[in-house]
Amino acid sequence: MRSYLAAAVQMNSVPDLDKNLAQAEDLIDLAVRQGAELIGLPENFSFLGDEDAKLAQAEAIAQGSEKFLKTMAQRYQVTLLGGGFPVPTGTGKVYNTALLVDPSGSELARYEKVHLFDVNLPDGNTYQESSIVLAGTQLPPIYPSKDFGNLGLSVCYDVRFPELYRHLAQMGAEVLFVPAAFTAYTGKDHWQVLLQARAIENTCYVIAPAQTGKHNARRQSHGHAAIIDPWGLILAEVEEKPGVAIASIEPSRLAQVRRQMPSLQHRVFI
Repeated sequence: MRSYLAAAVQMNSVPDLDKNLAQAEDLIDLAVRQGAELIGLPENFSFLGDEDAKLAQAEAIAQGSEKFLKTMAQRYQVTLLGGGFPVPTGTGKVYNTALLVDPSGSELARYEKVHLFDVNLPDGNTYQESSIVLAGTQLPPIYPSKDFGNLGLSVCYDVRFPELYRHLAQMGAEVLFVPAAFTAYTGKDHWQVLLQARAIENTCYVIAPAQTGKHNARRQSHGHAAIIDPWGLILAEVEEKPGVAIASIEPSRLAQVRRQMPSLQHRVFI
């Protein structure tokens, strides 16, 4: 692992594949021009807003998303995470899939979201992700990158389940991806504190790409894409508009925090 610049992209995706991919490319280009080598796109980067339409177009969205990620990684010579897009399962539902690709366009790691967002919020909105998404059955992988460190994957609602991140930490994770489309209602109270908690308790960097703004008549996301260091300090953040949060990932800082706060070595219960 060496020092490098990472980017957490913030998007306002809509129910239009082509518009979203054009927006994503503009933001990838912006991040690369600022020196980013590891770039994360948020959950639902390629389609967000109308669940029935997403399911009906899932095959096209899946193919378009994967081709886009591999093309962008090659074109810009970066390692790129697509933080979540629908992949048909053959059951009438889709997996919410995160995909990490390298500068050659090769797949490095794939994760199918295991925790599905089925909640009734006090603002009157009901979310039933499981109505179209099939939960993954495998814990997320670690990708051991010589340049970028041990990268752990997760998606959005996973951030409320610390045992998933403890698994990643036990597997050697040094950088945790948390791409999300956090709701505006929950995000204002929970987003930042959950990201900081996952960073602090696992002494890991956290890269958290995010969705922001309105996606259709009912769906609105919180925004505030961020990069957080292993001490829980917010190194970079985008507020409410699309953009990129860019920060340096430093192996010396990781080692310093783990030396000063060796909590991973003090675990009593596994």
